[in-house]
Amino acid sequence: MSNLSFSLENNVFVVTGGSRGIGLEIAKMLLDQKARVIICGRKQEGLDSAADSLNAGDRLKTVQAHIGKSEDVDRLFQIAIDAFGAVDGLVNNVGMNIVTGVVDADPGLWNKIIDSNLNGTFLCARKAGQIMRDQKRGKIVNISSIAGRRAAPLMGIYGVAKAGIEMMTKVLAQELAAFNIQVNAVAPCMVRTKFSEPFWSNPELYDQIVKTIPSGRIAEPADVAAPVLFFCSKASDFITGQTLMVDGGASAI
Repeated sequence: MSNLSFSLENNVFVVTGGSRGIGLEIAKMLLDQKARVIICGRKQEGLDSAADSLNAGDRLKTVQAHIGKSEDVDRLFQIAIDAFGAVDGLVNNVGMNIVTGVVDADPGLWNKIIDSNLNGTFLCARKAGQIMRDQKRGKIVNISSIAGRRAAPLMGIYGVAKAGIEMMTKVLAQELAAFNIQVNAVAPCMVRTKFSEPFWSNPELYDQIVKTIPSGRIAEPADVAAPVLFFCSKASDFITGQTLMVDGGASAI
């Protein structure tokens, strides 16, 4: 194990939804480890703001892309190859939720949430997997959620999508293991981001949520980004098909 390494220097990572929240924190930590990073997002102004805050020079590229569209995904990875010559890792971070149950949900709403969370993850993992298979190496890290294992009010379709991502993680791990590619997932509880602000910004609701978390707080973006870094590094070379719960002990009770 003398070659065990957490170093990411010069490795190339694509981070979807990297302009804010968890994705931005993941991009920052990767860049801090001297990796080269491509972040994508739907809005150019968000990408520009992220680039200014990350201040990484030519080690960072931004791409405006909708990961639910295969042509955008193809373009995203082509830009990564053209800029840096390889794709060593993919972090599937993009996610969205519209507060809803399932029984009374409009089919269009179902399709929108599934498309953004599950189909987008598939399209990116499919493209990255093809590139990594030719390279005979790679890391894919999917961002799941405790909602994929524990039904939560008004997060029904989102939870279904995240449960699908966990099974996709296992299937991809099995398909790609022989090519020295590891596929894992990180599943946080509620994280203090703009995405979840309607929940944690309400003191009464926040108190109810924290009561379900033994650690006594919700997660911060860095709590999620740190284990993602581990899965991106060579230190995780013999771990694949796993979902790590980053939930302050919530799933232990």
